[in-house]
Amino acid sequence: MTSQTRPARTIAEWTTFGIASLIVSAIAGLVIYNWATEKDSPPILSLDYPKGGTASHRTHEIRETEGQFYVPFEVSNTGGETVESVQIVAELRVNGQVAETGDQQIDFLSEGEKEEGAFVFRKDPRKGELTVRVASYKLP
Repeated sequence: MTSQTRPARTIAEWTTFGIASLIVSAIAGLVIYNWATEKDSPPILSLDYPKGGTASHRTHEIRETEGQFYVPFEVSNTGGETVESVQIVAELRVNGQVAETGDQQIDFLSEGEKEEGAFVFRKDPRKGELTVRVASYKLP
């Protein structure tokens, strides 16, 4: 029975092993850090749209094209959890009665993400009371 001896590791092999170990340790450390500091806060959805004919802090305003009125909006998730199936509804009241309604669906909104869209009305929203709100969402 003969025993074979392995040749000693070279400097290049030890260097490669050290770098690979350092990279794996760094990735494991970042995963553990992310897990330990992860916020477990619920989603917070905020909505921005033109109110009273002017945008609050956005450059978009209600615009009229070919007899239709486009009301842009921006929804953002400032909370900690991701949401899906975000439903946004708009209601236009003229003389105290509901004249038109609209419904939008945002498929997916992660933490810190923003989505834009627009509602289209036949009546001028500036001549009535426009309400746009987040109606519901679903947690994945």
